[in-house]
Amino acid sequence: MIDRFMASPARRTALQVGLDALSWVVAIFFAVSLRYDFWYGDVTWRAVFGVAAVTVVVGAALGYATGLYRRRFVPGSFAEVRTIVTVVVATGLIVGIPVLAIGTEIMLARSTVFIAMPVVFVFMGALRYVARLYVETQSRPGESAQPTLIFGAGRLANHLVRRMLTDPASPYLPVGLIDDDRTRSSLRIEGVPVLGTRQDLVAAAERSGAKAIIIGIAKADAPLLQDITDRAAEAGLRVMVLPLLDEILEGKSRLGDVRDIAIEDIIGRHPVDTQVESIAGYLAGKRVLVTGAGGSIGSELCRQIAKFGPAELIMLDRDETGLQQSQLSISGNGLLDTKEVVLADIRDPEALRAIFEDRRPEVVFHAAALKHLPMLEQYPDEAWKTNVLGTQNVLDASKAVGVTTFVNISTDKAANPTSVLGHSKRLAERLTAWTADETGARYLSVRFGNVLGSRGSMLPVFTSLIEAGGPLTITHPDVTRFFMTIPEACHLVVQAGGIGSPSEVLILDMGEPVRILDIAERMIAMSGRDIGIVYTGLREGEKMHEELVGLGESDNRPVHPKISHTTVPALHPSQLDGVHAHVGPWTAELAFDPKQEVPE
Repeated sequence: MIDRFMASPARRTALQVGLDALSWVVAIFFAVSLRYDFWYGDVTWRAVFGVAAVTVVVGAALGYATGLYRRRFVPGSFAEVRTIVTVVVATGLIVGIPVLAIGTEIMLARSTVFIAMPVVFVFMGALRYVARLYVETQSRPGESAQPTLIFGAGRLANHLVRRMLTDPASPYLPVGLIDDDRTRSSLRIEGVPVLGTRQDLVAAAERSGAKAIIIGIAKADAPLLQDITDRAAEAGLRVMVLPLLDEILEGKSRLGDVRDIAIEDIIGRHPVDTQVESIAGYLAGKRVLVTGAGGSIGSELCRQIAKFGPAELIMLDRDETGLQQSQLSISGNGLLDTKEVVLADIRDPEALRAIFEDRRPEVVFHAAALKHLPMLEQYPDEAWKTNVLGTQNVLDASKAVGVTTFVNISTDKAANPTSVLGHSKRLAERLTAWTADETGARYLSVRFGNVLGSRGSMLPVFTSLIEAGGPLTITHPDVTRFFMTIPEACHLVVQAGGIGSPSEVLILDMGEPVRILDIAERMIAMSGRDIGIVYTGLREGEKMHEELVGLGESDNRPVHPKISHTTVPALHPSQLDGVHAHVGPWTAELAFDPKQEVPE
């Protein structure tokens, strides 16, 4: 019956106005009783009811004017309490001052309204508190909700607990909090207690009957996530992480968006804040072209560039399916019938020149490349055609139309290269440096390590092998690599165009390298399967430990403490023939040997 009545917003408002009016009447009656020492023989009831009626009308009018009765506030919130105070005080003054002036004439105690003001505030506040308790009781998660611990008892956890307890569809029911700050040991959030620190996680899980733990700390770093994951495994808890707090508060994410912790969360490091928004103004209002726009890096790069308001974003790739996916993520359609998507191969200099002449890009991000080291060891000619000649084709086309900013995306394998991939990308860096010297424009390169989750990278491969029942193949138990996320890599690329100088190579400080075996063992543990590991030995051209800065290269950090600026020797395009001469004749059938470095 109550639920049916409360289902209508108009009825809820009418009930609220009516109860507040009743509060004023009761408060004035109480004030009169108190003022006359509960002796009613001297009370002029006509005056009492008249003042009460005027007070009710004024209070209702002020309530509508301030939004108290127009559903502007969360019930029982501090904002609503402040508004109640405003309405009560204003109503009291509007009615009380005249009564104070003429009270004796109408046979009513002059202090009646002022005595009633605190009483009515208590009544109005209490009514809302009771209403909120009723709503929250009716909105608690059902019996199917999973008992859940929350790690962290700060702002994010506060919001999360409240959301869980007021969402009947929530799949999670908070039963306890875990926090390493011992000063919070007696804290309760909406009745949910702190059960101890992470050292007490196993005992807390047993006491509360929890089946899962949600990490309620914004930007928790990898060591913390690793430790919690290990302790949760001992306690038999499922580990989950939240979307960003801003997304939750803005309604972009829901509790249902809580996801299981991923290997990317626990093998990385605290992402470097490159403050890309502060320097990406060079993209606003410009024509921007991205090669390799259908790949993992290229597509994310396009998504980030689109946020900075370019006049035109031109996505170029030879992979039509990749272009469709990029268009879907940026424009919301995959029709492939607009000029923003361009199907072309960077190996075709004539096609590139025609496209650049027609579209006249002002900023170019060169992400197109072949990147699989062992494949290029087998087919070095392909690395030459794409990573070297393809890059030169893009540079030539850019120079011809006066591109002002050109960012070549390189790899850590270009530092002291030992592989076909590394040497081909090293040559691309040097060609870019020469073009910078030739044009005086901002032509530069960006160098970083392995990108987590990129297409064909280690993590997707390991995941597929685990799903297939294994075994996982690792080249060597001690091999290490640097890792970064796709968004972080693209932040660096975008920022490079704003802070880099002509012919420079920018390198992100990627922290400590990660041992591949540690990743494999953790992924196997997270899968819950019995998967073996097979060591295959280092492949041709592969390093045991990658490097970011090569021998003889500087490590200057003039702009950002986590971004190094170095230079590489320029290589004139005419010297490319010298590369072949240095290592022997090159034809379509016989590829160059890039491991014999051309003199720098």
